[in-house]
Amino acid sequence: MSTDWNSGVWPDWCPGCGNFGIFTALKGALSELGIMRERIVLVSGIGCSGKIPHFVKVPGVHTLHGRAIPFATGIKASNPELKVIVHGGDGDLLGIGMGHLIAMGRRNPDILVVIHNNGVYGLTKGQASPTLQLGRKTKSLALPNINSAVNPILLGIASGYTFLARSYAYDIEHLKACLKQGISHSGAGILEVIQPCPTWNNLVTMDWVEKNTYRLKDWDPVVKDDEDAVKKAQGIIGLESGERKALGTILVDRRKETFGKRIASIYKNYSTEPPAAQRVEVEGKALPIDLEKTFPRFFIQ
Repeated sequence: MSTDWNSGVWPDWCPGCGNFGIFTALKGALSELGIMRERIVLVSGIGCSGKIPHFVKVPGVHTLHGRAIPFATGIKASNPELKVIVHGGDGDLLGIGMGHLIAMGRRNPDILVVIHNNGVYGLTKGQASPTLQLGRKTKSLALPNINSAVNPILLGIASGYTFLARSYAYDIEHLKACLKQGISHSGAGILEVIQPCPTWNNLVTMDWVEKNTYRLKDWDPVVKDDEDAVKKAQGIIGLESGERKALGTILVDRRKETFGKRIASIYKNYSTEPPAAQRVEVEGKALPIDLEKTFPRFFIQ
């Protein structure tokens, strides 16, 4: 049951916050995937989205503003057996953390990044975030936004992500299905979640989402070869250039090697003895971790 994934810490988001939908869908996805909770790690940065590791009964890290992705990459590289999921807001991941988001696409680690996109910095009273459209004026802005918006899906294509999807926080079943796909994908993934912020963003309402989104139909997201990859990229640019946002799985590319396999191709002991799998004590006595054995090129003989 999804309630088995409650940590017992009371979620203190504002009433009506889209984070409640993401929280519910995440618990449902984890429950249905049947992954041992000890094998899951949630990593977040700062913002309303950053609180989610407190509320889900799995190991988690609530880390620095914009730094969730490098923390997650280090966790995954240290223990490839873990299923690592990053949760962050549009301000956290596309503002201060954008460089890390791009770098993760280049590396293709087996990590899903869930972007809670509400168009504002909700925790600090609604300043314009990188995804707020040009000319939009939310109730907390003195003047309309003078910056163009970042599109997370197009940024993901340009950065090399191998899984891209978009969903809506209040559509629990659709979001749960996208989460299950993204968590099961082997490689770097972005799941953008349109997440209403009723307190500070009075533009992205339920009515707005109803009029400005649509479910993908007759769209095959799976890349088959290099030629197909070019066609998919052109098709996705077409999808994203329209006024209405597409909801669903947008890209699945299983052809690229993951970051873990790239490391294993260089260091022969990495697959069997990654850093987190090495013994650190015997009968209560600490042992030095033998990193020289796993990563010999970094040690001078």
